[in-house]
Amino acid sequence: METRVAVISIIVEKPDCIGRLNELLHDYGAYIIGRMGIPYQAKGINIISVAIDAPQDVINALTGNLGKLDGITAKAAYSKV
Repeated sequence: METRVAVISIIVEKPDCIGRLNELLHDYGAYIIGRMGIPYQAKGINIISVAIDAPQDVINALTGNLGKLDGITAKAAYSKV
């Protein structure tokens, strides 16, 4: 199956949903290349970037599931390669 490389940008505004976010990322761990998290204390949010190499439907499913969590915004940017 053909895969795509993407970066999922996640903004966490409610810390109580971080546990579920980590569970989702663990569930998709086989596709994740790496992740970087930055706590932005001045605004009380966390910014997370997840690099992923997966089929398009898997990336869409992960991004959609993340976006359904209360207090989390998630968007994907895809490589053209």
